[in-house]
Amino acid sequence: MKLAVVGGGSTYTPELIDGFARLRDTLPITELVLVDPAAERLELVGGLARRIFARQDHDGKIVTTGDLDAGVEGADAVLLQLRVGGQAAREQDETWPLECGCVGQETTGAGGLAKALRTVPVVLDIAERVRRANPDAWIIDFTNPVGIVTRALLQAGHKAVGLCNVAIGLQRKFAGLLGVAPSEVHLDHVGLNHLTWERAVRLGGPEGENVLPRLLAEHGDAVADDLRLPRPVLDRLGVVPSYYLRYFYAHDEVVRELGTKPSRAAEVAAMERELLEMYGDPALDEKPALLAKRGGAFYSEAAVDLAASLLGGGGSPYQVVNTYNNGTLPFLPDDAVVETQASVGSGGAVPLPVAPVDPLYAGLIAHVTAYEDLALEAALHGGRDRVFKALLAHPLVGQYDRADGLTDRLIAHNREHLAWV
Repeated sequence: MKLAVVGGGSTYTPELIDGFARLRDTLPITELVLVDPAAERLELVGGLARRIFARQDHDGKIVTTGDLDAGVEGADAVLLQLRVGGQAAREQDETWPLECGCVGQETTGAGGLAKALRTVPVVLDIAERVRRANPDAWIIDFTNPVGIVTRALLQAGHKAVGLCNVAIGLQRKFAGLLGVAPSEVHLDHVGLNHLTWERAVRLGGPEGENVLPRLLAEHGDAVADDLRLPRPVLDRLGVVPSYYLRYFYAHDEVVRELGTKPSRAAEVAAMERELLEMYGDPALDEKPALLAKRGGAFYSEAAVDLAASLLGGGGSPYQVVNTYNNGTLPFLPDDAVVETQASVGSGGAVPLPVAPVDPLYAGLIAHVTAYEDLALEAALHGGRDRVFKALLAHPLVGQYDRADGLTDRLIAHNREHLAWV
């Protein structure tokens, strides 16, 4: 089995390699190709990757290359984990929206739109080249904003499934609090990428006992602290929102906070420099503890699970993925991309039936879906008016003067990445 990772020079990659090594019975890789144009980073990451495989007695071959077409040739699956513009672009996404009183974040709001505009054309070009090299290959998208990018891939006819680590992180957190194996925890996870709620936590499967009320009663403070939301909010809602919901539920508070401290991008850039120095140590043959602070926890396990199921192996029967709605949420178009529990196999992902969604959540889901429609149009076709309309539609913007100011700033900071400017 051959897998390719586009963006293989990412500091995330050793997390992925560690999962491939530990879970080789689930996903028996014979060849892993790390593809990245940044040759120096790629060699550092590739060297550590080979040492991790050797330490864990994995006999798979690891290849590094800057040649995308050669890297994906014959691949059974291609994982996308790229960042167009790098941490420098992320730094901008997190700062210029604050000038207009809006949250600065790399996957939602104006910064998220900027990332989508930079990313969608690049991902679609990569996907076309994958299709030419191997039309049967699955594309697993971990590139943010996952919902918009996955929708672009699916609408272009690619065999694609989107993946995020939020759900598996919550599953592992809840399992630890409850003292059970993660495989025993089934989430009633509903919404869009980075806009989800856990409405039930069931033990044993989709029909198992819902222990969410007990979880909140006994561990509500710990859950609230992780989400950085007040405990009474969780008690009143009776659900566990994704930590990204804080940008919506406490927007003005977050904007004030972001204006008083270094950006997350600056923190991550410093961490990456330290990680890359570690990766260059020939004695290092395991992922360093610092990597856990980088983000992407449990990404490797989710990726292995998904790839194994898509390629006919032994993945979990139910997984949280991003895929076409197809009636799952009846208030959304069929071609919207939702993030939900699905049955995953060699034919792709089929969402499980979802109980009716409370208007409190359905309204925001529908609102953000409308924004994503307009964001994808702007990413595919360009134009200042399309950017303005997408921003005006976003619930974190929603005022014409703010949308105008943000449009000008977005274009000014992303000229080199927008072919239509």
